[in-house]
Amino acid sequence: MFNTFLYEPLYNTLIFLVGILPGHSVGLAVIVLTIIVKLLLLPLTHKSVKSQAMMKKIEPEAQRIREKHKNNKQEQAQKIMDLYKENGINPFSSCLLMFIQLPIIIALYWVFYKGLNGGVLYSFVQYPESVNMIFLGIFDLAGKSIIFAFLAGLTQFFQMKLSMPDLPKTKTLSSKEASFKDELARNMSVQMRYMMPVMIFFIAWGVSAVVALYWVVSNTFSIVQELIVKREADQIAHPTLTK
Repeated sequence: MFNTFLYEPLYNTLIFLVGILPGHSVGLAVIVLTIIVKLLLLPLTHKSVKSQAMMKKIEPEAQRIREKHKNNKQEQAQKIMDLYKENGINPFSSCLLMFIQLPIIIALYWVFYKGLNGGVLYSFVQYPESVNMIFLGIFDLAGKSIIFAFLAGLTQFFQMKLSMPDLPKTKTLSSKEASFKDELARNMSVQMRYMMPVMIFFIAWGVSAVVALYWVVSNTFSIVQELIVKREADQIAHPTLTK
């Protein structure tokens, strides 16, 4: 089912794009296919990104609730859920949408990873007579590229910086409010924010440049989407933030 409904349609679309785009450029085909998939997923991702942006915006209010009701976890959870409800936020939407998107993202990655000879062509799709793996006249997408790997890691960093909540302020050791849970949450946030881009860099450096190019385009699209949604969120007057 994965091959039939996800991998093979994406693979055939890539071959089709290589055949019709100027110079039979694989790099240009990768960019176009990545954008097409991102646009098709936009109704789903937009809702998820908007929910994340709103949660980030109301995080200071949520933190005040946690501090105020720190001794009553049930009351704390109820107040935070009320806060989400007042601001039209579904905290579980991003998880559900991620499960929906994940197989498509994996299939798209697999298309670029396996290359142009990795799948079965449909009868109406012809393999192009020539294939141009040189992107911008400089980069050989069949080989490795430290430049594209660096760009993949860099764009991943900025994408995560925009989507993740701000790091909580550290508390002094003498503060009675300091807790292992707070420090653990902060450490995990720091690791995700900085270690993930480093991991992406090394992974992208270890595979062909065509996969790294896909990551760069995908992350750049997400960054633009995050900025647009953040601007929309800033323009909305929320009940709890205007009291």
